[in-house]
Amino acid sequence: MKCGIVGLPNVGKSTLFNCLSNAKALAANYPFATIEPNIGVIPVPDKRLDQLSELIQPNNTQPAIVEIVDIAGLVKGASKGEGLGNKFLANIRETNAILHVLRCFEDSNVTHVDGVINPVNDKETVEFELQLKDLETLDKKKESIKRVAASGDKLALKELEIINCYYEHILSGKSARNLTIPNDDVVLELNLLTKKPVLYVCNVDEKSIQGNSYTDMVQESIVDECADLLIISAAIESEINELDSLDDKMDFLQEMGLKEPGVNKVIQSAYSLLGLQTFFTAGEKEVRAWTIRKGALAPQAAGVIHTDFEKGFIRAEVIAFEDRIKFKTEQACREAGKISIEGKNYEVGDGDVMHFRFNV
Repeated sequence: MKCGIVGLPNVGKSTLFNCLSNAKALAANYPFATIEPNIGVIPVPDKRLDQLSELIQPNNTQPAIVEIVDIAGLVKGASKGEGLGNKFLANIRETNAILHVLRCFEDSNVTHVDGVINPVNDKETVEFELQLKDLETLDKKKESIKRVAASGDKLALKELEIINCYYEHILSGKSARNLTIPNDDVVLELNLLTKKPVLYVCNVDEKSIQGNSYTDMVQESIVDECADLLIISAAIESEINELDSLDDKMDFLQEMGLKEPGVNKVIQSAYSLLGLQTFFTAGEKEVRAWTIRKGALAPQAAGVIHTDFEKGFIRAEVIAFEDRIKFKTEQACREAGKISIEGKNYEVGDGDVMHFRFNV
């Protein structure tokens, strides 16, 4: 499960990526500084994991992770192969969600690819190129099923109807994520670029961490979209990243009036955007956060740990996170009746502390 960072050149993508992953992606003041996609495997900040670890004092603590991909900047004409368009679109197709970084700051030392700072126009430029590529994809699919549909095949006729609905929707300047049609598997299989969930990340200067006129413009422009907005200052995050000690970082955050680094919110938002949630295993050897899709059942959660756990699944012993912290020990939870025994149809809750019984 990957989340791609996209946007026009010089909006702060690589700077943000560096802060997220501590990688050394080239963050330079010219387009296409990131030629190949940089990939960061990033731990997900979770205070619940810290609390469990502090309570149990295990030999090892392992957080959940999310994969972030820094993708080359897009320019107008990308859908027709302009600039690094083909590479950009291929890389974004391999991701499951999008962090769309928008420049919401003024700086004469950092050039804008269009010469004018307008984050809404920037957003529309990227979205337009993705829409054009999706129209091309839908066109090819239409041609492939037209002949079968012409013969009266009911499934092909239904698929063609759905394809046409999406085509007209995107042709009107809207993105596929804003259209909901039941049983649209034929479209899901096409992996449309504008069907992917998106979070708009407004990159502001240090004085605008609470927002500015540019972020207001973006917020207004996405009112009717299935998307959220996050404000962050890549410049502040970069300064935090350069500090060595935790105390220095906390002092800096306090001076800036922040409770935590903005990258924490970006990582958590990316995790949620991908439709992921966390369950825990907790013992003296290890306290660990595991990643599953929202709505996953107990055997699937067991399979994340080991495939044999899913194959031979018998039951899951589940403690709500709040109860595990409140009663302090597993035995105390058992005595208080706070351990539930769940079967194959149990839908795992976010934060469940689980122990699996299996037989292979």
